[in-house]
Amino acid sequence: MDSDTRWIDIQGDDGTFQAYQALPRGGTGPGIVLIQEIFGVNAHIRSVAEQYAADGYVVLAPDLFWRQGAHIELTYDETDWKKAVALKGATDTQKAVADVAATIHALRAMAGVQRVASIGYCFGGLLSYLSAAAGNVDAAVAYYGGGIQNALDKADHVTVPLLMHFGGKDSHIPADAVKSIAERFGDRDNVEIHVYPEAEHGFNCSHRGSYHQRSAVEAHGNTLLFLSENL
Repeated sequence: MDSDTRWIDIQGDDGTFQAYQALPRGGTGPGIVLIQEIFGVNAHIRSVAEQYAADGYVVLAPDLFWRQGAHIELTYDETDWKKAVALKGATDTQKAVADVAATIHALRAMAGVQRVASIGYCFGGLLSYLSAAAGNVDAAVAYYGGGIQNALDKADHVTVPLLMHFGGKDSHIPADAVKSIAERFGDRDNVEIHVYPEAEHGFNCSHRGSYHQRSAVEAHGNTLLFLSENL
């Protein structure tokens, strides 16, 4: 990828943590806070950060598990799945939202960054949605955001543009959950929902067996169009 990458420090409400930074060729552009799955800021998330940097965005991917250990990085095998579930269970969602907010603040302080979007995957998708509801970002994207259906009490607070991607064959997010989300936002001009019929959970991740190339490409294209219109 044609991007400049390094880890940088972020000052949070209750301590300092790090975020993986990927810069575009010109060094500046609109900002993206890229929010991890439950597997940490691993090789996949770093590659996605670099992909968006190559697309012209300044990207920061915060290490949200820092309270349990810095730079925890998991794979997608059975052992690491169990570790990931345990880590997510031990993570305070509101503190994670605050960490995302601190990362957004750091992005806005960078030269040339005027508008910031959040893009999150799985648990990160929920956090992206909650960041939109909190009014912390100018636009938000949620890939297979697990738990959004349980946070629809926040829907009225989402006034920024919101894009959500779901897999039609997602074994972790029931079709009824996606339906409830779609119904809740059905009359909202600022909310866009895409369902990819052949996609499983995690379809954007080329490091896992559920990767679905066609759906990943379509979703990335839809996301780039959404970002170009709203940042």
